[in-house]
Amino acid sequence: MSQLPVIVGMGGINPAGRTSGHQSFYRTVIDALPEKTRQYTFSGLSCLMGQRPSNGPEDHGTPLNAAALTAHQESYVRRHTLIRRIEDERFAGAGIPANRQASMTLDAPLTVSLSRRQLPENPPAHWQIEALDDRQVRVTVPAGEFDVLLPERRDALVKSAGQLPTGFDPASFYRSVHHPRALSMTIFAASDCLGQSGFEWDSLSQQLDPDQIAVYAGNSIGQLDAQGWGGLLNSFVTGQRATSKQMPLGYGQMPADFLNAYVLGSVGATGAMQGACATFLYNLRLGVDDIRMGRRRLVMVGTADAPITPEVVEGFRVMSALADDASVKALDALELLTDEDYQRVCRPFARNCGFTIAESAQFVMLMDDSLALELGADILGAVPEVFINADGYKRSISAPGIGNYITLGKSVALASNILGEKAVRERSYIHSHGTSTPKNRITESHVLDSVARANGIEHWPVTAIKAYLGHSQGSAAGDQLTSALGSFRTGLLPGIFTLDAVADDVHAERLDIFREHREFRADVSFINAKGFGGNNATAPLLSPEVTEKLLTQRHGEAAMTQWRRRREKVQERQALFEAQSQKGEFSPIYRFGEGVLEGPELEVGARDIYIPGYHKPVSLEVDNPFGTLDH
Repeated sequence: MSQLPVIVGMGGINPAGRTSGHQSFYRTVIDALPEKTRQYTFSGLSCLMGQRPSNGPEDHGTPLNAAALTAHQESYVRRHTLIRRIEDERFAGAGIPANRQASMTLDAPLTVSLSRRQLPENPPAHWQIEALDDRQVRVTVPAGEFDVLLPERRDALVKSAGQLPTGFDPASFYRSVHHPRALSMTIFAASDCLGQSGFEWDSLSQQLDPDQIAVYAGNSIGQLDAQGWGGLLNSFVTGQRATSKQMPLGYGQMPADFLNAYVLGSVGATGAMQGACATFLYNLRLGVDDIRMGRRRLVMVGTADAPITPEVVEGFRVMSALADDASVKALDALELLTDEDYQRVCRPFARNCGFTIAESAQFVMLMDDSLALELGADILGAVPEVFINADGYKRSISAPGIGNYITLGKSVALASNILGEKAVRERSYIHSHGTSTPKNRITESHVLDSVARANGIEHWPVTAIKAYLGHSQGSAAGDQLTSALGSFRTGLLPGIFTLDAVADDVHAERLDIFREHREFRADVSFINAKGFGGNNATAPLLSPEVTEKLLTQRHGEAAMTQWRRRREKVQERQALFEAQSQKGEFSPIYRFGEGVLEGPELEVGARDIYIPGYHKPVSLEVDNPFGTLDH
């Protein structure tokens, strides 16, 4: 019997806060929450952002009372989370560093002493260079007119992004040494996922053959900040020295490598599957396939993208993909953009002018259903399959195509087969890709409307979480999936708060695109992603209630009763982790240099390999579906 991949842990960090405890989801629907949950969310976010109550403002030397302090926290959190004006000084008054070509005339020769590191790799032919010693050279530039590059700063043309909450730095919670931001986010997000699961990793992993564990994690564009490939590629141009870490840490699969080496100590399957904006779902499919086929029993899946750098932003801007300041002003007939305007730049399915770039790291822990019941895991939902299809022939590599019709159509067909057509028609909704580009609002809405029509769906609810978080590239579907888990928990669908009206060219005859948060009890959410290059993916995400019914049907009521009894201790540990996280006390797992093995320590046999520190050996009994040759 094929195993059902169930989600037993989730964690991460995005512009709305941490994923555990559904905090980031609560931030997106904050105005629809009960007052007690609202204040709990604001308090937790305030601590995450370093705004602890003891450091609150004072009124004429008298500490504010609890109500006033709560109001201060709420105001601060609202202004410094979600999409907002970019807080990096390079995007503000200081401007972005750049070079300008100019002519320069020297009336007399110029002689200077430089270190060999300061000397350009290919100095101009007219320079006269004399070695002084092993470290210094004397450079003489003759008189005359020359072309030179003059350093300058220019105004940023895009000034909005979905940034992590102000004051939160994932690298500050562990011994980070020049780690690219996405990898620091990986350490925090994966640790958040492990803590939220209610399991202690060392104990959990020892119950399995080490080869029954897998990690599939990566990102869509690698590490392009100064600590990764961004710094590497700029080093010669800027006269800086490349470091030994920039090259290896820039690779797109490095989030998985970091988890194996510094968090989990896993020796099981590993890797990353890149699919542009669908990267999270591509990696999720690897985990789902492994569990369904019985190859692995526990899989960590995730992505981490940190693309808010001047170079990446400019790259998307020149494609006319981003909502730059000039376009937003023209769209709204404004002379200046206020902080409030920057918070509303992402407008899925409305009149819009481009997407808003964002950063995020999201992880989920998958188990096969038998293991989840055996261990008493808290089951958050299930992913029976992830469908991936390409676009076929295309004019432009970045233009959308036909593959998404196939992925969504298959997802609805599978959900209808599992749940019944009536359940899909009445108790399903779409977590759209919803980028906020004029092209996406037309093409994706046509996909959704066409599939709705084909399946007899009259008013299909559509959410678009990027209105709050922005587009976190490869992590985008992770933002969508964890948001959907929050909707299952609360029965609330986040409205598209930037939606003044659905655009005239949106295909919405069978769709329900709404502004206000809405109560809706769903059996299944369809997580949809469309990426540059023709990377389309859709995953049917089953609710916890539906998943329990399926597991009862598969394993019987007696097994489910035992599972609920075991789950109580797991939920107690989850509550302890949530209480600690709520106070802003984070202790990410980072085990640098611990338990390092190089080979001679292993006991290598013909049928298994024993690894010091692991209770169970790695079995070498592999399946052979091809038969044995007769000799």
